[in-house]
Amino acid sequence: MLEPVELEMYGLVLRPWEEQDLPAIERGLADPEYRRWSAVNSPAAYPDGAWDFLRARTEGWRRGDMTSFAITDLTTSQVLGSVYAGTLDFDHRSARVGYWVLPEARGQRVAARGLETMTRWLFQDVGLHRLELGHAVGNDASCRVADRCAYRVEGIFRGAMVDLSRTPRDIHVHARLATDLPPYRFGQTAVPSAADAARAHTPAWAATPQQPTPDRERHPS
Repeated sequence: MLEPVELEMYGLVLRPWEEQDLPAIERGLADPEYRRWSAVNSPAAYPDGAWDFLRARTEGWRRGDMTSFAITDLTTSQVLGSVYAGTLDFDHRSARVGYWVLPEARGQRVAARGLETMTRWLFQDVGLHRLELGHAVGNDASCRVADRCAYRVEGIFRGAMVDLSRTPRDIHVHARLATDLPPYRFGQTAVPSAADAARAHTPAWAATPQQPTPDRERHPS
């Protein structure tokens, strides 16, 4: 059984979503940049989308097929965004990951720090082997997050997503395996040269590297 946890790393705390977070969820789903890249079945498509978002993530933890976190600031506890792993398949040890960041938190590499924290936990503690990440072609910001977290490009799925305007979009697919080298420097490709491989263990943006260990386990309220 996959229990809800809190993770602390890179100046962030990742915790399960709570009812008190509804205003932040509403702002996130209403953000034009989020909506621009959202699928037609996204919570942003519905009037009660924030409640739907919260219920789906609470139920996902209970079913054990989704891990979903509010990304919060370690010092202020302010909600900065979201990171999740869905479609968990423990037979194949795989999941699909995603993220979004509130407008005021952009430019601080919140998505990359949150994704890397969750990724390490899923590999080291949950025991997954493959994590897949997909974003609409043209969403360059999301592509940079994937690259910074060493999710390698695997190809394009043509017309694989229909957006909120009901327009089919191609999906850019990335993935990371537990056996891949971790990210080692922002701004470079996910695959280092042989000369760099020996030092490809710590992201430059992690001033104090540490393993993301669960702070405590609890069920979301």
